[in-house]
Amino acid sequence: MTVSWGQVLAWRMRRQYVDPPGDGSAVGIARRLAGVQAQVASAAELAVAVRQARPVPGDVPRALWEERTLVKTWAMRGTLHLLPAEEAGAYLALCGTLRNWEKPSWQRTFGATPADLEAIAAAAAGALAGGKALTRQELTAAIVDETGSAHLAEVLGSGWGTLLKPLAWWGVLCHGPSQGNRVTFTSPENLPGWRGLPPPAEAARTVIRAYLGAHGPATPQAFDNWLTRGGSRKRDLKGWFAALGGELATVEVDGEPMYVLAEHADELAETEPSRSVRLLGGFDPYVLGAGTNAVYLIPAERRAEVSRAAGWISPVVLYEGRVAGTWEAKDGEVAVTPFEDLPAEPLEAEITRVRSLSAA
Repeated sequence: MTVSWGQVLAWRMRRQYVDPPGDGSAVGIARRLAGVQAQVASAAELAVAVRQARPVPGDVPRALWEERTLVKTWAMRGTLHLLPAEEAGAYLALCGTLRNWEKPSWQRTFGATPADLEAIAAAAAGALAGGKALTRQELTAAIVDETGSAHLAEVLGSGWGTLLKPLAWWGVLCHGPSQGNRVTFTSPENLPGWRGLPPPAEAARTVIRAYLGAHGPATPQAFDNWLTRGGSRKRDLKGWFAALGGELATVEVDGEPMYVLAEHADELAETEPSRSVRLLGGFDPYVLGAGTNAVYLIPAERRAEVSRAAGWISPVVLYEGRVAGTWEAKDGEVAVTPFEDLPAEPLEAEITRVRSLSAA
C-alpha cells in the first residue's frame, strides 16, 4: 500500500485530536499521544487544551494530583512526561533498557557507578514508603542518612537530576505535588492505577502500539529516536517489532517502507490530505513524535527556528499538517512568523482560539 505524506499528516492530526479537536480528558489525550512532554508545565497543559473542543480548566493538575490518573516522571529521551498511570510502567520499563549508566563514559561524567545507583534506589524506596512526598533536599538527606555515604552526597549534590532518572525508570520514584516552587518526589506505588514494571518485551508491545497509533506510519529507527534518541540495541529494536507480527502492516510513504498498525491501514489509505491551519504550543507531541529532523514535517532550512538552543522546541503553525511557521504569545496577543503564505481566515480563526487558551 502506498500513501502520501499529505495523507499521513492528515491522519496523524486526526488521531492526535489536532484536527479536529476531540472531547477527551487529560488522561485520555495523554494515552492517545503516547505521553505528553512536561518539561514546561504550561506547555503540557496547552498540548492538552488545544486538543479539546471544550477545554476543561485545571484538567491536567486535577488528573495529576487529585484523581492520580496521570503520572509526571522522567520517561522518553530522559525528559519529563505526563503518562497514564495504568500504562506508565510500560514506558518506564522500555526506557530502562537503555542502561546508559553502565557505560564507563557515563560513570566518569557523573561520578556514580551502577552500585551507587542501586544504593541510592534502595534508600530512596525506603524514604518514600508509606505515601511520603519529599523535596529534592529532603530526599537527598534521607539517602545520605541511610547510606552514610559522603560520596553519594557529593554526586547527588552535583547531578541529582541525571542520577534520579534511572530511579524513575526502575519505578522507584515519580514527581509529587509541588511545595511552592519546590519539586517533590513520591513513589508510583501510591498511584491507584500503578501496575508496576512489565517485562521489556511486554512493555515494547504496549509502547510501540501506542506510538504507531498516534505517530505512525513510522520506521523502527523513528520510534527509537523518539524513545531513546537512537540508543536502543538494534537486536532489541528488531525483536520488539518482529514480535508484533500480524498486528503490523507495511506501507510505503514517499518510497520508504514504514509500519502502521494493521487495524489502521484502511483508514489511513482512505484519508484525504488536509488544508487546515492549526497552532500548537511548544514541545508539542505532534512535533516530537516525528522528530525535528523530519524534513517532511519541518523544512530543513527552518529547523533551527523550531528546535532552538538548550533543547527548546518552539510553538508551531501547521498548514496541511506541515510546520509552516512559528508563533509566540506577546502581551496577550499571538505573533506568527510564517515560513510560507498561509490562508488568512483559517489562520485568524485559529489565532483567536489559541489566544484564549494561552491566556487561560
